[in-house]
Amino acid sequence: MKPSHTKALVLLLFTAFSFNLSAQSPRQTILFNAGWKFNKGDAAGADQFTFNDAGWRALTLPHDWSIEGPFDQQWASSTAYLPAGIGWYRKTFDSPVGIAGKNVSIYFDGVNNNSEVWINNHYLGKRPYGFIPFEYDINKFLNKTGKNVIAVKVDHTQFADSRWYTGSGIYRNVYLVATNPVHVDKWGVSFRADHVTAKSADVTVGVNVLNQSAKAANVIVKAILHSSKNEIVASAQQTVRAGTDGKADGNLTFKVINPALWSVDHPELYSLEVALYVNGAKVDDLSQHVGIRSALFDKDKGFFLNGKSMKLKGVCVHDDAGALGVAVPPVVWERRIALLKETGVNSLRLSHNPHADYLYDLCDKMGILVMDEAFDEWELGKNKWIAGWNQGTPGKDGYHEYFKDWAERDLADMVNRDKNHASIIMWSIGNEIDYPNDPYTHEVLNTGNNPQIYGKGYTAGHPPASELTRIATKLVAVVKANDLSRPVTAALAGVVMSNEVGYPDVLDIVGYNYQEFRYPDDHKKWPNRVIYGSENGMDGKAWDAVANDASISAQYLWTGIDYMGEAHSWPARSSGSGLLDLAGFKKPEFFYRQALWSDKPMVYIGTNEVPRRAGKENHNAEPTWNYADGKQVRVSCFTNCDEAELFLNGKSLGKKAKAEAVAHILTWDVAWQTGELSVKGYNKGIAVASNKLTTAGAPVAIKILNDAYTNKDGLLQITAVVVDKDGNIVYGADNEITVNPDNATILGLESADLSSHEDYKAAKRKVYHGKLLAYIQPKAGKVAVTFSAVGLKPTVLER
Repeated sequence: MKPSHTKALVLLLFTAFSFNLSAQSPRQTILFNAGWKFNKGDAAGADQFTFNDAGWRALTLPHDWSIEGPFDQQWASSTAYLPAGIGWYRKTFDSPVGIAGKNVSIYFDGVNNNSEVWINNHYLGKRPYGFIPFEYDINKFLNKTGKNVIAVKVDHTQFADSRWYTGSGIYRNVYLVATNPVHVDKWGVSFRADHVTAKSADVTVGVNVLNQSAKAANVIVKAILHSSKNEIVASAQQTVRAGTDGKADGNLTFKVINPALWSVDHPELYSLEVALYVNGAKVDDLSQHVGIRSALFDKDKGFFLNGKSMKLKGVCVHDDAGALGVAVPPVVWERRIALLKETGVNSLRLSHNPHADYLYDLCDKMGILVMDEAFDEWELGKNKWIAGWNQGTPGKDGYHEYFKDWAERDLADMVNRDKNHASIIMWSIGNEIDYPNDPYTHEVLNTGNNPQIYGKGYTAGHPPASELTRIATKLVAVVKANDLSRPVTAALAGVVMSNEVGYPDVLDIVGYNYQEFRYPDDHKKWPNRVIYGSENGMDGKAWDAVANDASISAQYLWTGIDYMGEAHSWPARSSGSGLLDLAGFKKPEFFYRQALWSDKPMVYIGTNEVPRRAGKENHNAEPTWNYADGKQVRVSCFTNCDEAELFLNGKSLGKKAKAEAVAHILTWDVAWQTGELSVKGYNKGIAVASNKLTTAGAPVAIKILNDAYTNKDGLLQITAVVVDKDGNIVYGADNEITVNPDNATILGLESADLSSHEDYKAAKRKVYHGKLLAYIQPKAGKVAVTFSAVGLKPTVLER
């Protein structure tokens, strides 16, 4: 039976893996990021133990060398005009204390790309895909009483092998894992909750036991569930027989009474401890966070979490964070997610590849539902734009070159690493693989409405669209073999073409990219199909198609955050499609979406010159009140309040009801005069929200905007702004600010200017729209960071 032909799909889940273990644990999991050396460029013999790396650069992982630049037109617009090439990493280390008798492996959460690894002259293997975690057993090659050398070659010479910026290097965490010969296998714990209600949940804990000893063993497998207050909620144990150099599977069950259900608003997490015992001695244990919840996609009624109907208000996101490239500290994503939640976002589509391990943990902790996605291309390559998006002759390098040999393994590894996260509600096997004529085609493209198409109509000589169904069937089977708890989906660009060849029929739920107009007719034609918006534009009509149709559960905006690459022609080198910019600053689109998605009363005003003719709805009303005297200015208001009233220097310019909005936007045309433009939002006649713009004077000083992330104990994310004599941000300022940290290091400076070619690792950068974000890594002790600029009063942050 195909799940896509059932009335509903029920998802029941789970947990988040943690590497944090107690000091008494027989398992050691050691963060292995410090003490590496790096060489940009090939280096003959660098895989050898005796190679002299004394002249190499010392660094701490994660590391992305591409973001170090420089930007140059010789590279590709698709990957932000930044260089790639070959890089080498080496680390010399002593074996950790206490690993005698242990089995030792090295675990990489992601290396981009085509990595090869050696230890002590022994070749361990290669992993082409840059987004997938992998592990090598190094036990038999490890010198446990002396020096060891790990060498990693990263070959990213195909610099235009993606449609967006991917970075280069060991850009995610690395771990050493030391276990007893009898231990839980990699990703060997699964936690599943069935029949979930507010009163009870039936829990199954699966444990894959691996025996790498010379003797068979009777292994007692124990599972204990703890509440957030560390109270024991339930437990179970089972004895399994693990043969020599083999595996055994434990299957433990128990019931949880009155479970604290994981949800978006209340992401309740338990702790699960799994331990193995042989002859009465504990030989392994793991600690995990657990969320219990139910989820359901219904073909007619949409999505339900814990039995409650909800719309998935989602955004797509890529891996990078501007100045940091793809080597992004977790706290940066923590800040980003918190900001996105302010606008009403409750779901992320992790586009278009598996992301860093910690991001899933953050989504579990912060209450964000996740679409986990594997690939952007399958057996054949997509267009990678070199001169600019949809300009010139595209390249074809990419993952497709490795797909036949690696895709099933890569997909299985993604599912197995991530399957215990409560936040994940669906697996995506691909994004826009069916983009018409890029590369697949079908005669139906000569008819109907095809909003996303490369070229015109059916293109003879391109591969037939029927190949999509063949490959998708195989990939769906891989997912199902490793996890049956969530639906399998894909994001379709050429729905009209895919419908002709049965591609949607092998999926559990079907994502439509930018094809909202098809929802009603396709729901009638395929009444058992679960349809949702997997990638969507920002306009109000696209949201109305979801809000006004009970059967459509989701919208995923392109995008939540501006990202590097997929750029138009030089000098542009990044995409500006986000609600947040590259620095994580709120764009006007943020407030437009907040008016549509947030329940908290809000009102925003922004301005532009009055357009010469009526046109497309304007979500990009800028937060500035600086124009020429008497200039006619269009004031746009985004609000979820019943009414909004506009004021200019205290004088009312009239109230307007939300019902008067066009495309959810209220507008006034106003003759500009210096001073203050303000707005109030009213519900039932009571003012509940306000916003204002003030005419800014000349820049005179630098000011720091303090928030929780400015004052973090770890990485400091400091927002510096250029202000006038009254403290107003000067929106048009472009002063160059120099950042001088004392007892701290600059990781990067980000202005969010999509066309800036300034050095991301320099100590100075021009502000954009009057703002600059500084990523500062403190050292131990007192830290002082000075911000200065010619002609401006400086400021200092001390902590």
